[in-house]
Amino acid sequence: MLGVSACATPPSQINNVCAVFDQRDGWINNWHSAAKKAEAKHGIPVPVLMATVRKESGFKANAKPPRTKLLGFIPWKRQSTATGYSQALNGTWAQYRSETGNFAARRTSFADAVDFVGWYHAKSASTLGIARNDTYNLYLAYYSGWNGYKRGAYKSNAGIRSYARDTDAMARRYAQQMQSCGRL
Repeated sequence: MLGVSACATPPSQINNVCAVFDQRDGWINNWHSAAKKAEAKHGIPVPVLMATVRKESGFKANAKPPRTKLLGFIPWKRQSTATGYSQALNGTWAQYRSETGNFAARRTSFADAVDFVGWYHAKSASTLGIARNDTYNLYLAYYSGWNGYKRGAYKSNAGIRSYARDTDAMARRYAQQMQSCGRL
């Protein structure tokens, strides 16, 4: 029971990737191993993957966007279908499952979510010409969607650009931390 409840709560030190990996280093549920596997498969560095998941969900398996309010106070529909570690939308998640053949993938599984992030960033790199280690632009494409990125939708949205800068800075910190704890 304790093992199951530990998986349901996010790691306690989410700004330290070494601590995150230490807290999730189980035999079955090993986040470092899952992130390294996604890096090897998609060519996206682990710090970029982890910073994206950190920004999107704070490492919460059941993360969802806030609900809108009906009449200003009644909880109503969610702003989007995003859910899970990666905050993947229904349509994009279905595309990922179809293209990868991973039909059993779940957005609440860290291994599946980090693989999704790697897949998405790799598609952004190949279709949009973004370097695989360019966290800033990869995140802009992740947040805006491929078509939104092509249109430059982020250019008029200072908030999205700020999120991308934060994610880039987090990836840089994560890379330094991983080097110091021998996980790179």
